[in-house]
Amino acid sequence: MDWLQRWFIVTLLFLPLVYSVDRSNFKSCQQSSFCKRHRELKGGESPYSLLLNSVQVSDSRVYSEVINIHNNVMFTLEMIPMKDSIIRFKINEKNPIRTRYEDPYALLDNLEGEKFQVVDQSKDGFTIKTGTCKVVVISHPLRLDFYQGEDLVVSANARGLLKFEHYRQKPQEHEQNEDPQGEKPAGEHEEEEDQNGLWEETFKGHTDSKPNGPASVGMDFSFANSKHVYGIPEHADAFSLKETGSTDPYRLYNLDVFEYELDNPMALYGSIPVMVSHTAKHTAGIFWHNTAETWIDIKKSPDSNVVTSITGFFSGGEKEAPEVQTHWISESGVIDAFVMLGPHPMDVFRQYGSLTGNTNLPPMFALAYHQSRWNYNDEEDVRKVHENFDKYDIPMDVLWLDIEHTDGKRYFTWDKHKFPNPIEMTANLTARGRKLVTIVDPHIKRDTNYFFYKELRDKDLYVKTKEGNEYDGWCWPGSSSYPDWTNPEAIEHYINTYSLDRYEGSTLDTFTWNDMNEPSVFNGPEITMQKDLLHPWAGVEHREIHNIYGFLFHAATYEGQRRRSAGKLRPFLLTRAAYAGSQRTTAKWTGDNTAEWGHLRISVPMLLSHSVTGLTHIGADIGGFFGNPDVHLLTRWYQAGAFQPFMRAHAHQETKRREPWLYNESNLKIIRDAIRTRYRYLPLWYTLFYENEMTGAPPMRPIWANFVEDVESFGIDNEFMVGSALLVHPVVDHSVMTATVYFPPGVWYDVLDYTIYNGPASASVQAYMDKIPVYQRGGAIVPRKDRVRRSSVLMRDDPYTLIVALDMEDKAQGTLYIDDEHTFEYREGKFLYLSLTYEDRILQSRKIDPSGVYKTRSWLERVIIIGLKEKPNKILLNSSSMGTIELESSFILGKRNQANQLVIRKPGVNMQEEFTITLQ
Repeated sequence: MDWLQRWFIVTLLFLPLVYSVDRSNFKSCQQSSFCKRHRELKGGESPYSLLLNSVQVSDSRVYSEVINIHNNVMFTLEMIPMKDSIIRFKINEKNPIRTRYEDPYALLDNLEGEKFQVVDQSKDGFTIKTGTCKVVVISHPLRLDFYQGEDLVVSANARGLLKFEHYRQKPQEHEQNEDPQGEKPAGEHEEEEDQNGLWEETFKGHTDSKPNGPASVGMDFSFANSKHVYGIPEHADAFSLKETGSTDPYRLYNLDVFEYELDNPMALYGSIPVMVSHTAKHTAGIFWHNTAETWIDIKKSPDSNVVTSITGFFSGGEKEAPEVQTHWISESGVIDAFVMLGPHPMDVFRQYGSLTGNTNLPPMFALAYHQSRWNYNDEEDVRKVHENFDKYDIPMDVLWLDIEHTDGKRYFTWDKHKFPNPIEMTANLTARGRKLVTIVDPHIKRDTNYFFYKELRDKDLYVKTKEGNEYDGWCWPGSSSYPDWTNPEAIEHYINTYSLDRYEGSTLDTFTWNDMNEPSVFNGPEITMQKDLLHPWAGVEHREIHNIYGFLFHAATYEGQRRRSAGKLRPFLLTRAAYAGSQRTTAKWTGDNTAEWGHLRISVPMLLSHSVTGLTHIGADIGGFFGNPDVHLLTRWYQAGAFQPFMRAHAHQETKRREPWLYNESNLKIIRDAIRTRYRYLPLWYTLFYENEMTGAPPMRPIWANFVEDVESFGIDNEFMVGSALLVHPVVDHSVMTATVYFPPGVWYDVLDYTIYNGPASASVQAYMDKIPVYQRGGAIVPRKDRVRRSSVLMRDDPYTLIVALDMEDKAQGTLYIDDEHTFEYREGKFLYLSLTYEDRILQSRKIDPSGVYKTRSWLERVIIIGLKEKPNKILLNSSSMGTIELESSFILGKRNQANQLVIRKPGVNMQEEFTITLQ
């Protein structure tokens, strides 16, 4: 490596410490020629017409042909009704000069079709009916209207913005094929079109050769009677997506954007092309199944603030009824859209999960507290850190090692000077119930003495340049190659490298962090790969699969972990890049955030946006990755993280050390209490993640997911629900000692002092530094484990406490899920899934699924009933093994606006037994 190369790497390493994101490194829509072409379309009559004489009906779909009357190019339209109120439709070229790419990875195998009828076929179109849904297909101009019952919910091409750039010959080839009379080949009477960027495009010195020419696709979707749409992560922006008339569209293009700006639609690390609309009557969603670079414009109508000076999508008159109009634009591929018709939030979550899968139940430790840093220096540093967690009585489950633990950034290796005994180091962690995570990135150091690089090189398994040479990009190791993850042989080789005999120094308690997998390429355009690179096995350019490259990497990592234990143990891994379906194999975090209050604030809408689009095991680096948070910011971030799905503290190598014991005693206590609170609620989180796997219901969710008709909650993104039981309002502003909390309909109890709040209403609440504003919904039963130990593994057999919060009718219900917390045996029936109900002064536990059997040693230690109006005379427990016994209790009268509480001590019944506790 010469001096210039060394200077280049060192400069890249330290740039993040000096500058925030440089927006000039990333394209705007105007600089992306295909986005510019689509965005300049004028709404109105579309040139695309359906040919009714081409309609063919089979058992699984309706096939028809569509013509662009401006250039006579023919397309196919397939309508595919699917199970559970989902309609899929695909538009493709009828006779392309080359096959257009269709992603085979994101969807589950064997998606099921649904029975349907084609009715009302006429000269104007036809109607498909299936279940409670119907689709009205209008022939000219082509338009698709999707109904739930008799209500129009979604329309496609209502604004006439469908544009499908068919493959064509390059101009010089085109001229050679013209006939002697000067006629062009059939279908080649092109519209007048801006030629800039059609066949070649340059950005910041990087030229995209575009060997296949223009191939973009775009279409508009309108959500009827809607004012709010959500999703399409990842963006550092509001949860209810904003209009984009005066800004760029929202961009989906996986990019390494450190210290990202807030409140704008710039692309970040993940791309999930799923949007959800919610109204008081209907919830609906769209999955735009395309893995290429994508932009989405949003317009809300009617709205006097709509910008109308931009041509195309943002021009035209307004309608009287509210409507959210969206315009989806992708650089290549086909139009493959899934319309999910709800009608309610949980229906849409379930429907989307049926397409791309749900989050697999994580091992319990993955839901506990994680401690990370770039980097813990050596084995002695690791030892001191995890011993100090015990010394200061702070639970911790997972310790993380970043890139510096390796031998010169060679993944699957160890620095033999700093980490000479990794198995012994890991054993010291696991002896206290803890795990280790090591990092594995997709850039492979180009070194023929590095076993992994050489093995893939010998098998010719790397991404190639357009000339067919092994691609050489720059990342942390310097000169790097990137595996072609479309190649099954590359994937298989990578999977096998996780076996304990190949990944020397690893154990079954070593888990994985996949970073930089957008992929990040320091010397590439927009800090990523050139689009005209080749994935040889699939025979496609990188542009076709860019947004799923990281998905393929982390999916292989998951399989590597699964196989190394012969399929017995549940994997855990974390990714930075993601696509639709990533939830099947990974957790995700929101990337390289900053130690600023704004980044704490934006974490809530960012996590909600992922949650409603399937990627539910999601979190943000506590304290911010870059910079040095003051103690107030760090403390508030711990409090927020305690009630978010993935809880990890992480920091840049140049930041000050932040372990909790490095702060004064008062702040240490607050941080300790926040982490211990996380551990007390682990039974609730674990139950919610089991239900997430079963139904798609996100553990962290917006208020409207539970309170469907509560219009006031539709725009709220500074508070959220944990399941249907807890309302959380993180404090995200400096020097704030009060907070204004919105309470949805019903009665709510402060989880600390049982102060009563009634909704729907907003109220000012105390939010001192040691206070997390969290409220249990009246009518909810929450399971907890209040004996907090040094790790969740050591709490596995500990007893439960049930918090029973009564509603206005003196009722409550909840669920509890129990298994061994780390294997796949729950899928073989080794589990307990319990229904907990309180009604008519009887608390009852019953099995929801009688086939589930698991012998737990956990028992019921305590029951707290909140909101009970009077003290009972007697409390009786009945179970098969204990018979009927009387229990001890104490009744505490609430002061002022606090609720009464009945504390029932040591019922003692094993949780695998069905039981009743009766208040007389």
